[in-house]
Amino acid sequence: MDIKRYITRLNVIMAVLVAALFFYGDIVLFHLVYFALFLFVSFRAIQSTGRKRTRALLVITYFVIMAIQMVFYIRVVYGYDFWLEHPFRKLTAVAVLALPMIISRYVAVNKYTELYLPSLKEAYVISFSQLRVFTGSAGQAIDTLGKTKASLTPGNFKEILGDLPRHDSFNYINDGSLTEDYFRAAEASMDDQGLYIIISDTGSPASEIISAFTQKQFNHASLSFDAALNTIVSYNGGERVYPPGLNREMVEFFGQKPDASIMVYRLPVTTEQKRAALSRIRKINDEGSAYNMLGLLIGRSYKPNIMYCSQFVFSIIRHIGASYFEADGIVKPTDLIEKDYFRKLEFVEELRLDAARS
Repeated sequence: MDIKRYITRLNVIMAVLVAALFFYGDIVLFHLVYFALFLFVSFRAIQSTGRKRTRALLVITYFVIMAIQMVFYIRVVYGYDFWLEHPFRKLTAVAVLALPMIISRYVAVNKYTELYLPSLKEAYVISFSQLRVFTGSAGQAIDTLGKTKASLTPGNFKEILGDLPRHDSFNYINDGSLTEDYFRAAEASMDDQGLYIIISDTGSPASEIISAFTQKQFNHASLSFDAALNTIVSYNGGERVYPPGLNREMVEFFGQKPDASIMVYRLPVTTEQKRAALSRIRKINDEGSAYNMLGLLIGRSYKPNIMYCSQFVFSIIRHIGASYFEADGIVKPTDLIEKDYFRKLEFVEELRLDAARS
């Protein structure tokens, strides 16, 4: 079989998949496909040989396209009061799938990379060991898809997309959210030579969707100066009370679903390091901050005080010279625990909020 017939068969397979998406796809499946395409074209851009600035702009462009695709599906396809007939709306939703691929084809591939197709022998030869690995992966993927579908609900997407206008990844929009009462409470804890790292499974819409893609239970990280957790602080969305950025948190903040839980760890530090951490937080509070939405994808910040939750926690412990692992990119909340290879952290407790409320 020649390469032309090989490509033709690939095109036929893609056509069948697109047709299946049109006839049987629902909001969850469409959003999964939008996200998968975003990951694919972003990976292709990152692996290209273009300048870093160009690659970063491509990833940002693909993210914007994905957001537009998701909003389009929710507002037009899923919004049944729209004036277009439903089949035409769904057909348009399928058609916009091609947009990131078109950009990738004519920008990322043509200008910055060479596209290599596998040889016919590579395409058709597979070992039995590879087949066993694939079979096991397929079964795991099916289980994962079931969990993912429970998280990627229309309600979660609508709440997140509705909250996006409050965010800004380029300017400080939050300042002075921490009051003097907070700093007095933190000062009172200086005799306890420890900082408390908290990772949580909050059940918020953002946490549920992040969990669907990371396959991690805990997707939020916070810092506390005291063991009683009266001085919790992190980067978050502000609960629609404060602008997204550096904000105080209460234990009740984490209980947004019946089985929400938090894990608390103690990092031993000196009193001087603890004061340096509080001083740094006060400086951020005075200068201003914002929640780093783009940083969740590219692991970088446009300005120093634009961070996401685990990026903030890691920056504080690194600032005071207490970091226990290296990171040059995205820091996930679970990294703060899983990368503690030298066992610097002391486990304190798991707090199940459903039990605490009963």
